[in-house]
Amino acid sequence: MFRRAFWFTAGAAAGVWATTKVNRQLKKLTPESLAAQAADKAVEAGHRLKDFALDVKAGMSQREDELNDALGLHQDPDRPDNVTALPGPRRLRAIQNDKTTPLKFSYNRNEDH
Repeated sequence: MFRRAFWFTAGAAAGVWATTKVNRQLKKLTPESLAAQAADKAVEAGHRLKDFALDVKAGMSQREDELNDALGLHQDPDRPDNVTALPGPRRLRAIQNDKTTPLKFSYNRNEDH
């Protein structure tokens, strides 16, 4: 008799446990719950992308500073937007070599048709 009562109680407990487990899983699969999970994942992915973009921007700025130091470029405080300027002699050479050359060929659009 005690054996039957033990197994009856064990079976009832297992049934209650399985029922609650299944109900929890079913609640997770409702459309509202799935939408909330998707929204949470999207927000989390957005935060990761933002952090990645900030890291890339910081790395770009650091690398730009390294390259400016290596090339001897400096920031000109007289410029309104702090654009990197070439030093004196290089700037003159760059301006002198900025002559635009005319095209040596003509392109006729009508020849393509």
